[in-house]
Amino acid sequence: MDIYKISIDDTKSFYTQLGCDKGGINILSKKSSLHTLLIKNLHVGAANILKQDALSIGAELAVPTGVIVARDEYVNAVLIGTSKHLEVLARKELAQPFGLKQVAKKLKSFISTKQVPVKVMGVLNANEDSFFKQSRFSQKDAQQKLETMIDDGADIIDIGAVSSRPGSLPIPWQEELTRAQPILDVIYEQKLYEKVKFSLDSYEPEVLKYALDRGFTIVNDITGLTNDEVARIAALYEADVVIMHMQNSPDTMQNSPTYDDVIVEVSQFFKERIEKAESFGIKKIILDVGIGFGKDLHHNLTLLKNMEHFLSFGHEVLIGASRKSMIDKITPCEVQDRLPGTLAIHLDSIKRGASIVRCHDVKEHVQAIKVQESILKSEIL
Repeated sequence: MDIYKISIDDTKSFYTQLGCDKGGINILSKKSSLHTLLIKNLHVGAANILKQDALSIGAELAVPTGVIVARDEYVNAVLIGTSKHLEVLARKELAQPFGLKQVAKKLKSFISTKQVPVKVMGVLNANEDSFFKQSRFSQKDAQQKLETMIDDGADIIDIGAVSSRPGSLPIPWQEELTRAQPILDVIYEQKLYEKVKFSLDSYEPEVLKYALDRGFTIVNDITGLTNDEVARIAALYEADVVIMHMQNSPDTMQNSPTYDDVIVEVSQFFKERIEKAESFGIKKIILDVGIGFGKDLHHNLTLLKNMEHFLSFGHEVLIGASRKSMIDKITPCEVQDRLPGTLAIHLDSIKRGASIVRCHDVKEHVQAIKVQESILKSEIL
């Protein structure tokens, strides 16, 4: 007899392979997924109720000393339990006071996330000031680069004609269109949009309209739908929309960015912008926490470590840390030497729930992701 400590990523497949009863596979799967949830500013009355309910079903709520005597009116707590525990608690707390109804609704969101295939989004910049020189392409070279990225396995290609690097300044939309137009026309004339999806990295309505009329299906808006007209156009064309979080604007975003709690503030931003998107009739939303956009190294690392949290909104999560300066802050290196750090961030983010990876190096990412998926799918049985 041998006993192994194992890691199960696809629990349903594992228990099916083990030969478990079909009716029990779903139950076992829920019991095998452990969650650790931080609940901030929980009313002390709610904390006492939730702790007793958690203990009664085999879960746990970690609370500060003094909760039982209500020393503080509001506290932070950590709920530890399986998906099955969260499912039971979500039902039990719906009838409880002290804001536990809202807690119940949030618990449901953490157990209803679905696994989706990982997609690689290649980057092509039609400008001369992108921070990574090798991602800049003229009309002459663009078609060859596009076809190379397609051959390398890109699922999406993101075209940008305006730099959003720290300190960059906006340009008139007419100039942006002049830069992007030749490449957009090549994509349309060669029907490349039939091979992969195309995304435009822009927040200018007229430029977006031009792209959407030429086979593009994704609006990548670094301002997170600040402009109502962008939301209206995206809905009109039934485009997918990437809502990215950015503190301030590219020219000032890295001037001592400050948050009381970066997870809470980015979450609140997403909540508001998702509601706005839906009010305009936008159906497909993708969330991007905006690594490096108004964040210091600590903010970036906190967002990366807690990537799974953002799945609770019920939308796909995009990670875009390709060759960014946070890598240099961890291990000093030039932009051209940041591919290993990029892969480390992106592969970890995939394990934490990200399903779209925006990158400059498509071939390397496709290979790395395939290897990672093979490891995760392998079972000891």
